[in-house]
Amino acid sequence: MPVWSIVLLIVIAVLIAALVALTIVGKKLQKKQEANNAQLEAAKQVMSMLVIDKKMMKMKDAGLPKMVLDQTPKAFRGRKMPIVKAKIGPRVMSLMCDPKVFDQIPIKAEVKAEVSGIYIVGIKSVRGGKIVVPEKKKKGLFKKNK
Repeated sequence: MPVWSIVLLIVIAVLIAALVALTIVGKKLQKKQEANNAQLEAAKQVMSMLVIDKKMMKMKDAGLPKMVLDQTPKAFRGRKMPIVKAKIGPRVMSLMCDPKVFDQIPIKAEVKAEVSGIYIVGIKSVRGGKIVVPEKKKKGLFKKNK
């Protein structure tokens, strides 16, 4: 048997093993995500809030409680997250937001939102209007560089 065929068989075996490992890990992560989503759905409440500001910022700079920062993995602390600063009752709070919902939240408007802890899960209504979903235009490869 030539050497190149042995090397080719070894490479194929490694690729198959990597594919099997990725599918197993992917299924475990999917089960974890489904369990977390079920917990979020069970704990969500509808709150009325006045949105002051929304930004994509690092969790360290967002002004979130220390307990939240301690519970998050170190890899996520430096990553930019959608943060909404809102006035709920008499208190001004920084809340994390679902990326899908982040684009729909209007600034300087009163919103009824579904909140689970400090995480905004969804929007029920916006006072004085409809929920507007902005359309993002996709840029081509060459248009980005200009």
